[in-house]
Amino acid sequence: MRWFYLSLALASLALGIVGIFLPVLPTVPFILLSAWAAARSSPRLLQWLENHPRFGPAISDWRRGGVVARKSKWLATVLMATSAVLMLAIVGPRWFILLAIAIMAGVLAWLWQRPESFPEPG
Repeated sequence: MRWFYLSLALASLALGIVGIFLPVLPTVPFILLSAWAAARSSPRLLQWLENHPRFGPAISDWRRGGVVARKSKWLATVLMATSAVLMLAIVGPRWFILLAIAIMAGVLAWLWQRPESFPEPG
């Protein structure tokens, strides 16, 4: 199973990195999946992800309470909206484009319900 998790971690990391440059592909969910799989297969990869200046804070915030920064929420919203418009303009309103847009809308609805900061202690 270790090889399966390691393959999943590396594939998810690759998709997350590609997602930085492609608005259709989300970055953070793939990085979180990569960290989850790395925790089960590669302590070295997990340490690299947790200490990475770009990926580390998102992983830490998610683990400590499912927190997603407002900036990340807005970025995801803008990128998904841009992707939806591009798909409709280039591909046209086919059923699979409308399904992709419905899925993005569901993800955004869930994302915006995540906390943006940690609760006050006490």
